[in-house]
Amino acid sequence: MQYEKLPDGTQIPVLGLGTWQMGGGSSADYSRDDEMVGIIEQAVDMGYTHLDTAEVYGKNHCEELVGRAMKAFNRGDLFITTKVSPDHATYDGVHNAIQGSLKRLDTDYVDLYLIHWPSKDIPQSETFRAMNELVADGRVRRVGVSNYNVEQMQEAIDLCDTAIATNQVRYNLLDRKVVQNGVLGFCREQSIPLTAYSPVKGGVLEHAAVQVMARARGVSPAQIAIRWLIQQPGVITIPMSQDLKHLRDNIAALSFELSPEEMERLDNAGIGD
Repeated sequence: MQYEKLPDGTQIPVLGLGTWQMGGGSSADYSRDDEMVGIIEQAVDMGYTHLDTAEVYGKNHCEELVGRAMKAFNRGDLFITTKVSPDHATYDGVHNAIQGSLKRLDTDYVDLYLIHWPSKDIPQSETFRAMNELVADGRVRRVGVSNYNVEQMQEAIDLCDTAIATNQVRYNLLDRKVVQNGVLGFCREQSIPLTAYSPVKGGVLEHAAVQVMARARGVSPAQIAIRWLIQQPGVITIPMSQDLKHLRDNIAALSFELSPEEMERLDNAGIGD
């Protein structure tokens, strides 16, 4: 595995496992529980020691599946990220939410706790009053944000007693809003790693530049798309898959490097190329 350094000096894997839709999407699905737990366990065995989940995934059920899978491993070998919904961003809501997540994950702490989306109604000062307490009492090791713009990130930095660990945002070869709106640049200025979700979504795998480069190298389009992300300074990614073949394929992106010329070619690739 390759690692990126968090602001507190902790090494985080550049490639993690996204678990959205394991155990359901917007509602719980119990029909494939044993299969999903087995997939998560096999993914960890492959090297996916960073597991990313959220309380809203499967309406809480995804956290339960991650918790079951964690039992097969030493807790200290895993980096667990979960997220609090903006609906629970009040002071009491955050405290109640983390207790629910810890119970479902069956653990005493999470390595990283993210605010899933900025709340439109609840001031960040109230949210971070609770988040700071969670770090102080050890239930949360690090705090981060997700889907934040630069202004929201700056406010979070000002309110957080500890360093903001990451901003988790949608970012891939064809979706570069975080470049255009300055989020990626701001994260780099602040030495905050950016976590890219949906790294192969939105037509990325069908893009001509990705297809051509994959054929020339004898690798998959997904490996090219993931490698382009994790080879950038300060970027990690959390591809989601329930397919063991895809999981093995994705993690193989760690086994090669793109040349400066290839990186530039992909940097210059865009929708419609």
